[in-house]
Amino acid sequence: MIKAAVVDDERLVRKGFISLIDWSSFGVVIVGEAGDGKTALTLLQQQEVDLLFVDITMPGMSGFDLIRQVRLRFPGIRCVVLTCHHEFDYVQEAMRLGAVDYIVKTLLEMENVDETIGRIVERMKWEDSTREVLLRGEGKVMAADKALLYLPLERQASEEELFQLSTVKNNPLLAFQEMWVSPLLQRISEEECRRELKAQLGTRWQTALVSGLRGQPLQEIEELFNAKLQHTLFYSVCSGSEELTALTYEELKGEGMVTPAIQRLHTEEELFELAHNLKWTTDGVEWDQFVADVVRLKPRYDHFPAFGHSLLSSWGALLLKPEEAEQLEQTIRRNLNWCHWKNWLRRFSDNVGRRMLELSLSKEVMSCLIRAVRYMRSHAGDKINQGEVAAAIHMSRGYFSQCFARFAGESFGETLRGMRLELAKALLLETTVPVCEIASRSGFEDDRYFSRLFRERIGKLPSEYRAEGRVQL
Repeated sequence: MIKAAVVDDERLVRKGFISLIDWSSFGVVIVGEAGDGKTALTLLQQQEVDLLFVDITMPGMSGFDLIRQVRLRFPGIRCVVLTCHHEFDYVQEAMRLGAVDYIVKTLLEMENVDETIGRIVERMKWEDSTREVLLRGEGKVMAADKALLYLPLERQASEEELFQLSTVKNNPLLAFQEMWVSPLLQRISEEECRRELKAQLGTRWQTALVSGLRGQPLQEIEELFNAKLQHTLFYSVCSGSEELTALTYEELKGEGMVTPAIQRLHTEEELFELAHNLKWTTDGVEWDQFVADVVRLKPRYDHFPAFGHSLLSSWGALLLKPEEAEQLEQTIRRNLNWCHWKNWLRRFSDNVGRRMLELSLSKEVMSCLIRAVRYMRSHAGDKINQGEVAAAIHMSRGYFSQCFARFAGESFGETLRGMRLELAKALLLETTVPVCEIASRSGFEDDRYFSRLFRERIGKLPSEYRAEGRVQL
């Protein structure tokens, strides 16, 4: 039986609240009431109380001050705020002080009172079961073999959503650094669990079932989950799968290990750098090899967005239609696992393949032109010319000139000048060297010509661009 007390400075409101509810049906008994904070503290010294309903606005000691005192002197008592205020600041302060719920008196009616009190009792039950799990064993080890994990995927995802799940109502819920964990002390039907998770949480959460946890230290579990779980799920979850993702604790502990032989073949940085040659976009064998390298090396999940943005920044204007590039850009934030990213890269590849067909270029010539662009970008500050670039990719100067103009939509010279201006823009913002030296480093022999061209193309002088850029930074 839960022993409860009510604290409110308005006697009629206090009595009305107590008489409104059939407390015994929830396993609750009212053992006392008080009209102010001081009287409430005296009551708590004389009477055992599990649950305290507290008004915010009271003379002498506010409800928030009373909750602070209760937390210090009676840490086992749970508090519920009972008030007329429903502004966000009041709710936020109540939750910060550890209140288990927040009841607006003016909104409490016969139609919703049972749901409200039932919710509070359920919250107390799962808190008690959580304490039971945490206190089992001297080293605080996991008492359950399996646990359901909940990772929020959207900012709107709220812990309150989890309290509606039957697994959370019947089992404890532990808050880790970036996720919530529900040790399964009772048996569950994985099929029913999967359906409930899909219906209640949708795509706002990522979930997984981890086994092999019984007897493992809780601190070790939390550290391992925070360090490796998101990375492991990134490669374990398959888009469109109807199954509940299942992992074992031992799999998590061994996740991320790369054999020395594979490590010698590629590092993660080398893999992404090599991918910018775009061979995987025009050759099926290269695509298969690229996907296999990703699966073997398992680059960090949070490095893929930067890789995707870099592909679009480097190649979008040359190889994609504006609407294709924009669509891929908008999709990046929705890529939550490797399956999503594999599909995204396939779409990028298909767009490049269509561009190659539209230009009537073979994949060998397409590959040479991509290499040419990469060579030009890396040597934009040097005194290079069309013949040198053609030789670097093993094409005749005349044929290269013809193919490049078709590929880039402008002459070699125009493209190179554009690259040099982009290099100059970066140097202006990232260094403090004089403009004349910026011109030289960007491949322009005449700094006056550089300044004039810069103003024509960018709309302002180099010095103005630098000044405005630093103000924005």
